[in-house]
Amino acid sequence: MDEDDFFSSKPQDPLTLVSKQDLGPLSQDELAERIEMLKAEIARVEAHMQAVSAHRSEADKLFKQ
Repeated sequence: MDEDDFFSSKPQDPLTLVSKQDLGPLSQDELAERIEMLKAEIARVEAHMQAVSAHRSEADKLFKQ
C-alpha cells in the first residue's frame, strides 16, 4: 500500500461507497426506497447536464458572432 493511499486527504467518492455497500441486510422496502433515491439523483444529474449543455450552446452562439 502506498503511503498516499493510507493518508489520503481526498475524501472517497460517495458513489463508490454506495456501490460497495452490502445490500444483504436491507429489506425489500429499504431497497425500493434506495432505488427511488437513486432515480431521483439520476434525474437531478440529467437536468443539470441539460442546463450545462444549454448554457454552453448560448456561450458558443455569443462567441461565434
